[in-house]
Amino acid sequence: MSQDKNKKPIVVKRIKKVAGMAHGGAWKIAYADFVTAMMAFFLLMWLLGSTTRGDLKGISDYFKTPLKVALLGGEGSGDATSIIKGGGEDLSREAGQVKLAEPQQVASLAEVQKEIARIERIKEVEKLKLLKQNIEKAIESNPSLKKFKNQILLDMTTEGLRIQIVDEKNRPMFQLGSARLEPYTREILHEIGRMLNEVPNKVSLSGHTDAALYGGGNKGYSNWELSADRANASRRELIGGGMDAEKIVRVVGLSSAVLFVKEEPLNPMNRRISLIVMNKRAEEAAQHDGGIVDAEGGERLEDVVKESIDAQSGVPAVPGTALNP
Repeated sequence: MSQDKNKKPIVVKRIKKVAGMAHGGAWKIAYADFVTAMMAFFLLMWLLGSTTRGDLKGISDYFKTPLKVALLGGEGSGDATSIIKGGGEDLSREAGQVKLAEPQQVASLAEVQKEIARIERIKEVEKLKLLKQNIEKAIESNPSLKKFKNQILLDMTTEGLRIQIVDEKNRPMFQLGSARLEPYTREILHEIGRMLNEVPNKVSLSGHTDAALYGGGNKGYSNWELSADRANASRRELIGGGMDAEKIVRVVGLSSAVLFVKEEPLNPMNRRISLIVMNKRAEEAAQHDGGIVDAEGGERLEDVVKESIDAQSGVPAVPGTALNP
């Protein structure tokens, strides 16, 4: 009994451990969920920002469409190909990406076509320059033509390559007062006619006289008829030399209206035949009888030609009409 009294009661202490709020891991999970949600939100914003207006309209219509209509069809179903009358717009034809991009595509296409046309014109000028060089080489290499070198003038104009065969005081191209060609003039025209077949360009031909009145004056046969007859005589010789007859689109007689030496109306050099190997724009204008070609916009043809003419292209034969390099 005394022993029981000496024993102390046993006390059991239970320590309840509570994790500290600042050192737990639950907040990390919440933060990770928040970051994931924000990433998803920004991804959604990026997708919406990169979506076309037509697609956005389609998405909006999709969420506006009642479930019953979407399942059974009818107004607002958005099915433009359904036999049942549907609603909404055909996005591919009216408000879709293709339609919205059309104005920009058309504008871009027009610029591309304009640039292609400009490049083609430059290439055309380069071909005419090459023809000019070939004719000059042919004149130098042919002894019978070389002595007439000073009577054959070549230059680039706004219409194309111009080849002028002019009279000299003691060496006329035609017999006096007639359209009968001298033998050496025929040789020159035959040589030029064969070389003109090297390019596909059309040819314009004009005859010119000096200001001396012809015979009966304006009442009868005049310089107008004489210049036209000489132009046609030259045309026949060009074709006789091998040039394709289809290349000629214009033959005119200009009398003394366009003098070569304006200060000296009676100068023999005013009597000449002028051939123009025409560029496309001049050719179209000639075939439309002088009608307006490409009147809207675009750069001047003179600027395109100047881009292609180098410093060795020669001095213009007639001031104000040829293009200086």
